[in-house]
Amino acid sequence: MNFIRSMKLSCFFTALAFLALLTSGCKSFKEQEDELPDNSRKGTIYVSADESFKPVIDEQVKVYEANHPGTRIIVQFKPEAECVKDFLVDSIRMIITTHWFSEEEKDFVVDSLGLSPKTMTVARDAVAVIVNKQAPDSLFTMTEIREILTGKFKKNLIPVFDGVKATSTVRFVIDSVLRGDTLTSTAVAARSSEGVIDYVSKNPGVIGFIGVSWIGNPEDTSQLSFLKKIRVASIESTDIPEAYVKGYQANIYLKRYPMVRDLNYILKENYKGLGNAFANFMSGEIGQLIFRRAYLYPAQKNFGIRPVRLNE
Repeated sequence: MNFIRSMKLSCFFTALAFLALLTSGCKSFKEQEDELPDNSRKGTIYVSADESFKPVIDEQVKVYEANHPGTRIIVQFKPEAECVKDFLVDSIRMIITTHWFSEEEKDFVVDSLGLSPKTMTVARDAVAVIVNKQAPDSLFTMTEIREILTGKFKKNLIPVFDGVKATSTVRFVIDSVLRGDTLTSTAVAARSSEGVIDYVSKNPGVIGFIGVSWIGNPEDTSQLSFLKKIRVASIESTDIPEAYVKGYQANIYLKRYPMVRDLNYILKENYKGLGNAFANFMSGEIGQLIFRRAYLYPAQKNFGIRPVRLNE
């Protein structure tokens, strides 16, 4: 009996010693996170983002950094093609564009960097069409838009972009609107989306194509100042006969506006660092609310639309 009792005690103390040894080598999640070069609470990362989305991405970064004072997210705004090239640059942790890697591009990244990129669509926006305040027309069918873009429109409107090539707006127009037709050689290149707005405001014979995040938020004072300079054109609806709609949030959500595109992040990070944290923020509750308040359509949270009746 004494022998059995001593054996039990011996096993018990051996187990305690093993447990003590095991737990002494374990670290809390916070301790493990603090050993990383950067994490959700500290560090600096560099991001390349499509210039078309500067207003809303600036707001995302502003809110994240305000909630995490030890972090810095330095965003370089560029044409989309430059952002895609930057993905292979060591210092760039993430790109934010309308681009979506093909299987061939993914394979190339895996071979070149030794890691698989993480991708997600976080919002949807629209390519807005803007005209001069004095322009006689602000309603267009998609057939007329294609005629303008190919130089065949009867009124000879000159299209203006945030660059004639390498931008997401130009790529969308060529891939999704022209679909094989050639963009007119008379197309004008401004240096930025704000440059498109300024050029259209001064030239009645032109028509501008920009991301709706530059002119779609009626609560943004800078965007309100833009809207005083130009008019946003309405395009034929995809589902309501003889109706014309603007590229605003509800029409993006209901798929009534014909020129809608995805906004994606593509992340290269093989640990749970600041890049993952910022990606999770944009796809989480607060980030999606920021997209919603910027009057884009948040892709990861279904906020829905409620009908409202106005009494006149």
